[in-house]
Amino acid sequence: MRIGVCYALAAAMLFGVSTPIAKVLVGDIAPVLLAGILYAGSGLGLGVWVAFRRVTVRAAGRPGLAPGDYPWLGGAVLLGGILGPALFMIGLARVPASVTSLLLNLEGVLTVLLAWFAFKENFDRRVLLGMVLIVCGGLLLGFQPGEIDLSWSAGAIALACLCWALDNNLTRRISGADPVQIAAIKGAVAGAVNLSVMAVLGVDFPAPKLVAGAALVGLLGYGVSLALFVAALRELGTARTGAYFSTAPFIGAACSFALLEGSPGSAFWIAGALMACGVVLHLTERHQHAHGHETLSHQHGHSHDEHHRHQHDFAWDGTEPHVHDHEHEALKHSHTHYPDIHHRHGH
Repeated sequence: MRIGVCYALAAAMLFGVSTPIAKVLVGDIAPVLLAGILYAGSGLGLGVWVAFRRVTVRAAGRPGLAPGDYPWLGGAVLLGGILGPALFMIGLARVPASVTSLLLNLEGVLTVLLAWFAFKENFDRRVLLGMVLIVCGGLLLGFQPGEIDLSWSAGAIALACLCWALDNNLTRRISGADPVQIAAIKGAVAGAVNLSVMAVLGVDFPAPKLVAGAALVGLLGYGVSLALFVAALRELGTARTGAYFSTAPFIGAACSFALLEGSPGSAFWIAGALMACGVVLHLTERHQHAHGHETLSHQHGHSHDEHHRHQHDFAWDGTEPHVHDHEHEALKHSHTHYPDIHHRHGH
């Protein structure tokens, strides 16, 4: 299995598990305050890891952010780290869990549609059918007759999904940089903004034990999950990563049964089967054609495969993968590929 697929599914698992836990916590913590704690936990935890890694691992071992990356990162932080979580937590406090699971499918749908039609990422009928099956599974999973309520709270969750979809597509532009650093910056900024707003409004903070628990959920379900998601974006592109990540509601529903109440019915298992079929279609995709690479200079972790046959102007000990500024010469060839950071060409 391609490593990017593993990253995307692991990200979905961590985020899916965090949703029912957040549903429990939102009963005891104000929604926007909870969003701030979740992201602050993410930023603090990952920030500590980045600092520790810099001390213990050579500095050249990780790609950094280029000056041109910061506008994209700023947009991603604003949409995905500040507006999206705040809107989601506001809606989560007032919308039934089943409707929340249903609405969360919008993130995957909007992510893919934006990637395909706004950012011109390639897809074929197999990828399209796989995405349709995954989305249908999510819709079946969340649908409860009589519970659909097009209230402003449901609208808040829908807007949160749009913010995250835009965030996903913006983050793809900087996915060659260190995923942990990107997730740490987003968590730190988003957490600081949301917590500052709550402090200015005079919202009371919960007990330290509750804050610590929420911060841990944020570290794993938002921070580590986001870092894995960014790594998947680099390997798979936005639409395919979004499709795999769309399995998160199924994982969240399974955890809800374990943490909250109820037992899975037939709809749960049918939804799981539909999603599994969609994932299999994506896993068995073989996209191959003659394509050209234009001259490109960038920095990211790499091994010396057919796309990285360059010389070094520094002493290199032969360790792979490694990171440095390097240039790709123009190249034309044919092989199986995904729309990763080296294959963002037109068709």
